[in-house]
Amino acid sequence: MAIKRLLTEFGMGSSLRRRDYTEAAIRAVRDALWHNSINIAELFGKEKTAMLIDVKIGVQKPASVNRKMVSEVFPYGKVKVKVVQGGLDVPRPVGNPTVIANVAISVSLDLGIPQ
Repeated sequence: MAIKRLLTEFGMGSSLRRRDYTEAAIRAVRDALWHNSINIAELFGKEKTAMLIDVKIGVQKPASVNRKMVSEVFPYGKVKVKVVQGGLDVPRPVGNPTVIANVAISVSLDLGIPQ
């Protein structure tokens, strides 16, 4: 196999009052995806289902992110979600902090080209 990373997108999402790390992560993924339409598979004569999608999410409480819910945002492709320490919890005068998640999405394909 000759897996080649073809693009990377970045996004940011937040949960303003509910301290919902999963929702902030999902919003960050959608932010990254909505920057463009990912047509990379078709450019190489591949099916969209062949895309290898690596999602890396940074939040202050990684264990609080439901990775399965995040992966369900993607309509196709083989999705792997990794959550790491990052993002921000921004204190508010009253109530829960605002949660900010950052995401990097990399899309790769097996191009069958020797490395």
